[in-house]
Amino acid sequence: MSTPYPFTAIVGQDDLRLGLLLNAVSPAVGGVLVRGEKGTAKSTAVRALAALMPEVPVVPGCRFSCDPVSPDPGCPDGPHAEAAGVSRPARTVELPVGASEDRLVGALDIERALSEGVKAFEPGLLADAHRGILYVDEVNLLHDHLVDLLLDAAAMGASYVEREGVSVRHAARFLLVGTMNPEEGELRPQLLDRFGLTVEVSASRDTDERVEVVRRRLAYDDDPEGFAARWAEEEGALRERIAAARVLLPRVVLSDGVLRQIAATCAAFEVDGMRADIVMARTATALAAWAGREEVTADDVRQAALLALPHRRRRNPFDAPGLDEDKLDQTLDEAGPPENSDGDDQPDPDGGGDDDGGGGGGGGVPPQADGEDRTPPQGSEGDSPSPAPEGAPDTPGRPAGGEQQPVAAAEPFRTKMLSVPGLGEGAAGRRSRARTEHGRTTGARRPEGALTKLHLAATVQAAAPHQRARGRAGRGLVVRRDDLRQATREGREGNLVLFVVDASGSMAARQRMSAVKGAVLSLLLDAYQRRDKVGLVTFRGKEAEVALPPTSSVDAAAARLESLPTGGRTPLAAGLLKAHDVLRVERLRDPSRRPLLVVVTDGRATGGPEPVALAGQAGRLHRSEGTASVVVDCESGYVRLGLAGELARELGGTAVTLDELRADSIAGLVKDVTAAGRAA
Repeated sequence: MSTPYPFTAIVGQDDLRLGLLLNAVSPAVGGVLVRGEKGTAKSTAVRALAALMPEVPVVPGCRFSCDPVSPDPGCPDGPHAEAAGVSRPARTVELPVGASEDRLVGALDIERALSEGVKAFEPGLLADAHRGILYVDEVNLLHDHLVDLLLDAAAMGASYVEREGVSVRHAARFLLVGTMNPEEGELRPQLLDRFGLTVEVSASRDTDERVEVVRRRLAYDDDPEGFAARWAEEEGALRERIAAARVLLPRVVLSDGVLRQIAATCAAFEVDGMRADIVMARTATALAAWAGREEVTADDVRQAALLALPHRRRRNPFDAPGLDEDKLDQTLDEAGPPENSDGDDQPDPDGGGDDDGGGGGGGGVPPQADGEDRTPPQGSEGDSPSPAPEGAPDTPGRPAGGEQQPVAAAEPFRTKMLSVPGLGEGAAGRRSRARTEHGRTTGARRPEGALTKLHLAATVQAAAPHQRARGRAGRGLVVRRDDLRQATREGREGNLVLFVVDASGSMAARQRMSAVKGAVLSLLLDAYQRRDKVGLVTFRGKEAEVALPPTSSVDAAAARLESLPTGGRTPLAAGLLKAHDVLRVERLRDPSRRPLLVVVTDGRATGGPEPVALAGQAGRLHRSEGTASVVVDCESGYVRLGLAGELARELGGTAVTLDELRADSIAGLVKDVTAAGRAA
């Protein structure tokens, strides 16, 4: 086993270390989510935490880590007789992003269960992580069905494995630690709320600190054991402090004044549910125990809010995480300070306070407060100049070349369902029909590899004709491997939604671009909810560009859209050809993920020789490759040329107007008619 990097040797990252240490003191805090850019010691810190955790007493020979003092009465390896327990180090179990369901929850031998009535169960990662740490690197990329299993286990403290009426249950209480890079996509709100704390990490911009990081890392790579030995004393001291804080924790007093501050803070920031209040109370208690105090102070409450609330305030994926610290201070003051608050005690991650990576007291997240100035730049609706004709001289207030400043997007809305026709086999999601591991059963087939979803009726039907030849004498069914049938299921897949957005001067007329951006923002929100990948191609002037290569981060797409300027001619053909290049590369990278091309334009094509004919040829190129497409017609006014509809026919897709894109455009009409009928 390789020697882990010492926790006390980590340079900086005070919030990260504090969040992990508070969970080591009080696992009831509920884990920690570490958000930040790549290369910021996220994984290093998590793996180093296990060496600081107290040893775990377990029942000898139990694969499910039962506590000898109070063993699980439903343990599959039980019941356990009274016996002296043995101690082992706390485990850090890593859940790979591409893990299967059976690897996570365990596998049940269906053949033995049917033929012998034996629950032959092979434990999964949830059993290994019981009473330890479950670490998910790149947790935002985890498949939906694995996320659902994690949510269930985290909520119930147990894992259930169900296979055609045969079930196994075992305890699964673990410290959930996840790391993620927000640029690669956000987490579902349900899983986000399961993490007790969140911390934001970023690389230091201080030259001396960066030098020290490199120096220590090189020293560790050259001699891991020797490097760890040099930090053994600091590691031991930190381990003892964690143990002392755990002993002190039950004696920490949480006064009514502190509880009022916690409740007032959660109410002021409008967090959903009551989990935030409970997590804040547990975190503040752990902070007091970590500081060696038996009473919680106002500083503990403030620090707990900075760690427990930022990720719970997001209402949609475009909201920046963070807290308005001025509002936080005002709320705490209005709720009244606790009687025991003196403002002098500050939490310290390891008590060192020196330059060895052990100093600092932690303190929330980088400033991304709700009060941050997000006023759209000049050029928003009401003051945007009309596009200048090509070759017109520059005028005051107009950028060179007739380009206009970016305009703000209109308010997003719920969109209609756009899907790829046919039946795919892509990654699990919520958009188009596909053959998946989860969904409604549509048939049966012979399994290819390990059996994951048994089709019981088909299996019995395959085994029934051979019972006499196999010498069946009793009531049990004689089942062999060749009889087993895998259930085929139909569910939903996620697609690659590639937006091709017209940013030419014609789109800026009558403030049309604000509505267009609002529509694209709405479609991005829909893509986030349906677990799609998204990409963004824009065209204006003389060329097209890939504003955002295909990614799982709709945040990044929304940011690129917000800064998109407009102006110039309309090179529609260039935009479609650029989209074709993007899709060609993505088909090689991920051939099972089907694309959906969404072209947002008024259909006009200008610039160059025969621009309309070239746009038609580019559209037919997409149609020849079977790319599903939708044209969002942005044309407005009484006189309509219908060019977007012509483009949709060339693409072999459909055209919808901005109004038709709204999910409530028809639903509202039906609702009104129904209400009128009842009134009559």
